[in-house]
Amino acid sequence: MNLQTRKKEFVDEFLKIQNEKAIARFENLLKEEKQSSEENIEPMSQEQLNTDIEKSLEDSKNDRVMEAKALKRIIKEWN
Repeated sequence: MNLQTRKKEFVDEFLKIQNEKAIARFENLLKEEKQSSEENIEPMSQEQLNTDIEKSLEDSKNDRVMEAKALKRIIKEWN
């Protein structure tokens, strides 16, 4: 079973829950997970930012770019 299917099944089961305490526990779990994932994000150094900008400009000059619409179509196929 892929991740998208698992998430849909989870949401279907979640929507059936009538217990307010259970909903509150899920809310807290989601909040904790969100905070945990945000804490793992480290800021980019100025040097890395400049390197990425230079690479992006070089990619653009060499026509190694893609329109956002095309990228969105590709991403939709991932699911």
